[in-house]
Amino acid sequence: MTRNLTALALSAALIGGLASTAFAADPSVEARQALMKSFGAAAKTLGGMAGGGAYDAAAAEAAKAALVDGAAQIAAKYEVNVEDPDSEAKPEVWTNWDDFLAKAKALGDAAAAMDVASVEGIGAGMGAVGGACKACHTSYRQ
Repeated sequence: MTRNLTALALSAALIGGLASTAFAADPSVEARQALMKSFGAAAKTLGGMAGGGAYDAAAAEAAKAALVDGAAQIAAKYEVNVEDPDSEAKPEVWTNWDDFLAKAKALGDAAAAMDVASVEGIGAGMGAVGGACKACHTSYRQ
């Protein structure tokens, strides 16, 4: 359980940093940042439940759906490589496109596999979600 909470805390820290990102002027970059912010909100909801907050089945399902649906949108949101000083995406996103897409798929798979029917299931699943986020951010976020 401690390992799951550690992964949960790491996930929340990584995604929380995205939530404070200033939005860019370019619409493509702004759309990517909005997507990442939605991931942060979903992770915060699920992390709060896993960390001892009140369990809400509908909110857990909605947060899981936001992660799954959002992961499926990553390729389209990042397809266009635009220069924007507010973008935190490294150029390697586009030079290592297949790996980037594999990491996006890993996030979607981890989120889809998460059992949100209980706090225990959320806690167990957040480790994999946090790991998928960390793997992508390590390689592709400035």
